[in-house]
Amino acid sequence: MEQVSSTGKPVQITVTDGYELKGFKGDTPVTFIRAEFNQTVLGDSAKVTVSSEGTAKYNFTSSFEFNPEGGITLDDLAHKPVFLTMTEVLPKEKKQKDEKTIIVGQAVVDLLPLVEGESSFETMVPLHPVPGSPLEPLQPGIKQCSLEVKVSVAEPLLTAAQLLGGNLLKVTLEAAYSVPESFVPIGPLQNYMVSLQIPSAGEKDYTIFFKNGTLKLGGEREPLPRPKKWPIANILAPGANNIPDAFIVGGPYEEEDGELNHPEDREFRNQSECIKKRITWDLESRCYLDPPAVVSFQKRIADCRLWPVEITRVPLITAPKGKTAKFDKMDDENPLSFHGVAYVNMVPLLYPGVKRIRGAFHVHPYLDSVVYEKTKCLFSVFRDTGHNLIPNNKIGGINSPLSKPVISKNLKEEKIVEKDMKERPRPGDVQASSIKSQSSDTPLETESSLNHNPEGQQYVEAGTYIVLEIQLDKALVPKRLPEELARRVKEMIPPRPPPTRRTGGAQKAVSDYHMQIKHISRAILDEYHRMFGKQVAKLESDIDSETLEEQKCQLNYELNCSGQYFAFKEQLKHAVVKIVREKYLKTTPFESQETLQTFISELYVFLVDQMHVALNQTMPDDIQGAVPTIHMSSEQLRLFAFEAEVNENFEMAAVYYEERLVREPQNLEHWLDYGAFWLLTEDNTKAQECFRKALSLNQNHIHSLLLCGVLAVLMENYEQAEFFFEDATCLEPTNVVAWTLLGLYYEIQNNDIRMEMAFHEALKQLQARVTKQKSTGTLVEIPVEEGGKVTGESSLGTWGMASGSSTVVFKVDAPTAPSSILDGLHEEPSKLQSHLQEPVLSVQSQDPTIGRRPSNLFAKEIPVKREASKCQDSSTFLYPTPYGVSQTSTIFMETIRFLMKVNAVQYVHRVLAHELLCPQGGPSCEYYLVLAQTHLLKKDFAKAEECLQQAAQMDYLNPNVWGLKGHLYFLSGNHAEAKACYERTVSFVVDASEMHFIFLRLGHIYLEDKEYEKAKKTYLQVCKRSPSCLTWLGLGIACYRLEEITEAEDALSEANALNNNNAEVWAYLALVSLKAGRQLEAEQAYKYTIKLKLKDEALLAEIHMLQETLGFGNPSF
Repeated sequence: MEQVSSTGKPVQITVTDGYELKGFKGDTPVTFIRAEFNQTVLGDSAKVTVSSEGTAKYNFTSSFEFNPEGGITLDDLAHKPVFLTMTEVLPKEKKQKDEKTIIVGQAVVDLLPLVEGESSFETMVPLHPVPGSPLEPLQPGIKQCSLEVKVSVAEPLLTAAQLLGGNLLKVTLEAAYSVPESFVPIGPLQNYMVSLQIPSAGEKDYTIFFKNGTLKLGGEREPLPRPKKWPIANILAPGANNIPDAFIVGGPYEEEDGELNHPEDREFRNQSECIKKRITWDLESRCYLDPPAVVSFQKRIADCRLWPVEITRVPLITAPKGKTAKFDKMDDENPLSFHGVAYVNMVPLLYPGVKRIRGAFHVHPYLDSVVYEKTKCLFSVFRDTGHNLIPNNKIGGINSPLSKPVISKNLKEEKIVEKDMKERPRPGDVQASSIKSQSSDTPLETESSLNHNPEGQQYVEAGTYIVLEIQLDKALVPKRLPEELARRVKEMIPPRPPPTRRTGGAQKAVSDYHMQIKHISRAILDEYHRMFGKQVAKLESDIDSETLEEQKCQLNYELNCSGQYFAFKEQLKHAVVKIVREKYLKTTPFESQETLQTFISELYVFLVDQMHVALNQTMPDDIQGAVPTIHMSSEQLRLFAFEAEVNENFEMAAVYYEERLVREPQNLEHWLDYGAFWLLTEDNTKAQECFRKALSLNQNHIHSLLLCGVLAVLMENYEQAEFFFEDATCLEPTNVVAWTLLGLYYEIQNNDIRMEMAFHEALKQLQARVTKQKSTGTLVEIPVEEGGKVTGESSLGTWGMASGSSTVVFKVDAPTAPSSILDGLHEEPSKLQSHLQEPVLSVQSQDPTIGRRPSNLFAKEIPVKREASKCQDSSTFLYPTPYGVSQTSTIFMETIRFLMKVNAVQYVHRVLAHELLCPQGGPSCEYYLVLAQTHLLKKDFAKAEECLQQAAQMDYLNPNVWGLKGHLYFLSGNHAEAKACYERTVSFVVDASEMHFIFLRLGHIYLEDKEYEKAKKTYLQVCKRSPSCLTWLGLGIACYRLEEITEAEDALSEANALNNNNAEVWAYLALVSLKAGRQLEAEQAYKYTIKLKLKDEALLAEIHMLQETLGFGNPSF
């Protein structure tokens, strides 16, 4: 197939020694070696006597000339081996004139190393016995009779350009399964043949033929692994048919590239490959592709995605003796029968790094119009062009140029010939290849008979398919190495900052121990005050020792039962370890148990002494007079930042995010959240900085890579985006979102083939995950409260560090409300106990991008009277939801969830279009919910309402539909409809994805409608689920309106502790202080109300009125 200008070069084959040899006559037989290549005898060795040990020194050299210009080519070297036949010379008998010989065995030398660029190689080839030979057959554990062979050329046969740009193509035809019932092993002999054409750089294509398939009745599966065979007939030794070190290994159906690789095809494949009839070949044919042919091969795949692989059968007849000269008269006797075609999608070979495709392909009847429509193929290999089986090509599968328009005779020793088929006229006089792309729009004109193939239709009825493998030595499109991708990513991101140095030393270790002792002592005193505070206040100093001992026992019991004792030990452990290392310099294991006990005793005395020092430094007056500080957790700060986002208070949200970063600058989750915040505000530059900072902390973090890629696309840095996405797929090949985003990138670049590759891989990984879930019985776990209420808070979790996590627990890790406050807020605690249950939702998830962080809907200022915080001017719908997650999710919907989670809304509409057109997708309830969410972000309430109507029609019982409809009506000012939707959402057994703002807004509406009891109950629920300044503020307002001043003050104090910059909280504290008659506190609260610029004029007027009525509270009077 190659076009080179080199002259003839001799290829030398030297047989040096033989081992473990045996003969028919005697222990020291006389043998010689005959070398054959390309059906030509290269020569015979001298007759050598085998020693008694079974060895022989042949030192026999033969050669042939490699001449690609008209003789033996690289193509011949690729798929034709050298045969070494060992023949025994029998002793002469009496009156015998000529020596008699008998063939003992045959060895095969594969010349493929020469095609791979080597100039010489040595190999030990087994000598396979012929039937009846005394040689031992090849068995593991037994010494095999073999020949030592050296093959050499004066210089490499391939030039540097051929080594760099050439390629080696291997095509393996395994079998055709579920063949028609009319195929029977009895009756006339049949030759089952398959053909595939390979484009070349010249005018003619090369054709690969596979012949002499074996029809089997089935009943058992073909063994795996099984050897691949040479596509050559008339090999004397059965074992020599097998190609050395080449096996058919099979594999899972789902990992194949063909058509029958879906889970629903598994049962049919199992039946077909175990029970039904099949035709087996197990042949491997090779083609060398020189650089121009590689270019032509690659271009042909791009032009014609589907390549036809034809299958047919030809009857065989036995030629009578003495009539071989009449073979030519049989050329036109028999027409083509059972002519079928399989369409092989060759596009995967254009995917980066792909060198092999293997799969099962349906066989269809060969119809010219259909074949032309799918493959732009003008000719049938068997019918119109035929194959050349001249006497020097007596093989079962060859590579030959199209040269003869009919099937010729097959000359076999048994004188069995193929009954040739009539030559059909070609459609026109075009002498072109059978798969070349046609630019003309003129339809192919053929006879009507060519469009009817009743025999070929039997393939469809039987469900016939062929299993084919096509493999290249080098990928047509090279794939970037992971090391290169990692290097480029490292170049694009800022350097990772060194970790902050921590001060150490013995003094610091002791100081830390004192600090921990103080913290623990205060916590114990607080617990003691909670348990016995009222009793101590009554008895004052009259407490006897027995009472103290009893209280001590009860306190110890409570600390152990609640787990606080264990927590205290864990809290103290780190400080003790530092003392051991820094003060006592103990960093290695102790030599003996006695030494350990001595040290522990010494350490115990020191720790007790230092404990007393620390306790003496903590005076009781200091404890009572200390101002309690509330340490907000990272999750609380995240919740507060999210509330500020929804209220469009972006400045406050940024403060909360920055506080998280100050506390934990090395936590990449905080950087990702901060970047998502800047995406919400459409500040792509700052978002990119945050995402790259996260990536600098961990260059293997998939989410950081993907988000850097998304930002690179948004900022039109496409080259960088490709590196980020490819690196993500290399680091985590099973990540569905990574492959989908890579496909979307290729779509932007108009690279359809790579886009198809990425989407195909994403779908493959998603199917594998679903299959694994089904096999393991993975189910969604939704705990139920005592009253049958399924609870959930799905939006407040953190970013997933491990993408393979199987269970995600969504829970607000925030301190719950003090029991003393909540108890005081209830008149009937038992009645409302169910509303104070802590909600935990465990959702099974394979992708950590689902349900970790909500998307946000912007707010709209509505000029209405407010009694709650600015939450009523906001909108939110946290996505996705445990309820709304489809069990048959698509790759695009999973990507949408990821993008909505990070506020990358600019990307979402492109993915929604794919979801709409996806065969597994289409318009679903979740689709319309996402679309409605994007419209709400743009304040397009009309389109959002249309989408929600569609979603409600598809799933009327979905709580997210009603929750989002409530947000829609709330933002548009229709609070009556919003109230109805929110109440319906709360009444569902399954919670919506995010109940936090649903409760907040429902409570606000209750306050507007002066339904204060309902407002109090609603705010109590949300305070227990996810307490924040806004939730406590709403509860304080409700209690104030119910004239529950003490409870209102407690709730407002909690709100003020969480955020002392909320003017509305100070305003209601001023009202409470006025009602309680505390002038100083009233004036202080009013001062901060004015300082923080309260915007609610009605509330400010109410304060002024009450101040005038009481005569104090305003210092300006």
